[in-house]
Amino acid sequence: MQNRPKIAFFGTPDFAVTVLRALKKCGIMPDAIVTSPDKPKGRNLVLTPPPVKVWADENGMSVFQPEKLAGFSLPEKYDLFILAAYGKMIPKEILAAPKYGTLNVHPSLLPKWRGASPIQSAILAGDKETGVSIMLLDEEMDHGPILATEKIPLEKWSPDYLKLEEKAGEMGGKMLCEIIPKWIKGEIKPVPQDHVKATYCRKIKKEDGSIEPLIILGKESNAEKVTEAERKVRALNPDPGTFTILKIHGKDIRIKIKKAHVANSALIPDLVIPEGKKEMSWSDFLKGHPIN
Repeated sequence: MQNRPKIAFFGTPDFAVTVLRALKKCGIMPDAIVTSPDKPKGRNLVLTPPPVKVWADENGMSVFQPEKLAGFSLPEKYDLFILAAYGKMIPKEILAAPKYGTLNVHPSLLPKWRGASPIQSAILAGDKETGVSIMLLDEEMDHGPILATEKIPLEKWSPDYLKLEEKAGEMGGKMLCEIIPKWIKGEIKPVPQDHVKATYCRKIKKEDGSIEPLIILGKESNAEKVTEAERKVRALNPDPGTFTILKIHGKDIRIKIKKAHVANSALIPDLVIPEGKKEMSWSDFLKGHPIN
C-alpha cells in the first residue's frame, strides 16, 4: 500500500490475533501493539501474557501494556488506530490522537449486540445471522458510525464459539484490508447507526453456564429449554464453560460439559470433565457412574 499510514493496534484475546493474522497476510502490519497486562492463570497462578502479546513478540513488534489508559500515550504519533476486542473503553484524548481516527472491528451486525459478548449472544439467541461491523469509534460503547458490514449466515450452520470467533476474526481482518486504503483516501463515508434499534449484551459470568440436571436426564418436557441448553454449551465453551450438578450414589457431582447434542428430548453430553478428573466421553463417565 502506497503512502502507508502508521498504525497502532489495540487488542487482547484470540479474536484480535485472528484479525492481526489477516492484516499481516495482506501486507498491513501495525507499527505498535497495545494490549492488556499479563495476568495470573491456572491453579498455580502463573503470570501469562495475553494472546496478542504472544503474537506481537513472535513478529518482533513493539508492545505496550498499560494498566490503565487514563494518562497513557504512545511515544510516537500514529495516523490510525485499529481496535479489536481490547477490553477497555478508550478515553477521548486517545481516540482524538490519530489523524484518521480509530477503527473498531466488532463481531456483530451493529446496532445489534453492542457490548462485551456479541458472539456468545448471537449463539444463545439462536440468531439466523450475525456478522462483522467496521465502525469509527466514538466515546460511547459500540456507538460510532459504520464504515462497512458483512453477514455470516447461521441458519444452516450451528457453530460453537471458537468456530464463529475465528470466522468473524478472519472476516474482520479481510474487511480492514479493503477498507483502510479507501478510508485513508477519503473514499468512504461513515453511516450513523440507527440507535433506536440498538440491543446490548453483557459480560458472561461463570454462573451463566449452569444447566439444569433434568435437561441432561431427559426429564424436561419443555423442548425450548433443551434447545437453549444446547446453544449454551456451544456459546459458553471454552470460557466460562457450562456445567451441571448430578446426584450420583447420593452425592452431588459437578460435571463440566464441553460438547453436547440434542436427542430424544434431552441434552446428551459428548465430552465432560467430572469434578477432580480428566476430560472423558459421556459414555465412559456413565460406565462408572450409572444414572437412574
